[in-house]
Amino acid sequence: MTKSTTSSHAQLFKRRQILAGTAAGAAALAMPGFMGRARAEGPLKVAAIYTVPVEQQWVSRIHKAANAAAARGDIEYVFSENTSNNDYERVMREYSEAGHDLIIGEVFAVEDAARQVAADYPETAYLMGSSFLPKDDVPNFAVFDNYIQDASYLSGIIAGAMTKTNNMGMVGGFPIPEVNRLMHAFMAGVKETAPETKFQVAFIGSWFDPPKAKETAFAQIDGGADILYAERFGVSDAAKEKGVLAIGNVIDTQADYPETVVASALWHFEPTLDHAIEMVKAGTFKAENYGVYSFMKEGGCSLAPLGTFEGKVPEAAMKLVKEREAAIKDGSFVVEINDEEPKSN
Repeated sequence: MTKSTTSSHAQLFKRRQILAGTAAGAAALAMPGFMGRARAEGPLKVAAIYTVPVEQQWVSRIHKAANAAAARGDIEYVFSENTSNNDYERVMREYSEAGHDLIIGEVFAVEDAARQVAADYPETAYLMGSSFLPKDDVPNFAVFDNYIQDASYLSGIIAGAMTKTNNMGMVGGFPIPEVNRLMHAFMAGVKETAPETKFQVAFIGSWFDPPKAKETAFAQIDGGADILYAERFGVSDAAKEKGVLAIGNVIDTQADYPETVVASALWHFEPTLDHAIEMVKAGTFKAENYGVYSFMKEGGCSLAPLGTFEGKVPEAAMKLVKEREAAIKDGSFVVEINDEEPKSN
């Protein structure tokens, strides 16, 4: 193990988002199950509730996976976007009353209300983005999270090989575990190829405010950053305007910024959703932590193709990326999960 690993899985998973790892990755933390309503043959009725537009990075990956499941006939899919926190419970109850088999969404700011809704509709399955673990008293409420630290770490290796100033800017939404762990993994990757790098870290206090993210990124460029970690929309626009490079997060924007975005860590929600669909159809859905299905070895994340930067990243760095990727997939290398707020240095 190197400094970017821990001595054991037990050390990694001591935080509130702990996962119970298995060789197959399929036995996430299991709680008492529920049988749910009797289901007819055919596609499941699935509804999603999003607090931001479906174009937003994180939500777009959930939306993409749901559309794929609908296209192959596994589900019937409806969704609500831009749902305010104050309105979330009402929308969740309406979908529950309408008889949907599975309701998905993200409840980071409405945790208590969402769990109460699930308790009131014990025959409905809920799969929600959350910073907390499932609980015994709500056996139909499973949680997921974007554990894509593996891909973030690999993107950091590339960023470290491309910096000339050893100064990088990082712009995030909020300093919550879902963001913090990806930033830390990226920083660990950078230090593999540019150990003296300094990081400027800032949070804009919003999940969708491209102008604010752009202005924050401008300030970091003025502070000497020649590569920006684009956790939010707007950062890559600043990088493009100022002629510096950017690293993408969750989605691949290389085609939109062909001279700017060098690499991106991609989240694939399909393994998470597909497992939930399978469990609901089988009548065995239960309160599990689905975070494990975002791991690279489960197909839940990957490094995006380099596109126009193919052949421009130093060969030694790409060799290290391939070695680490193989080791991550076979379990011989584990990227640290650090949920603490990252700081500038």
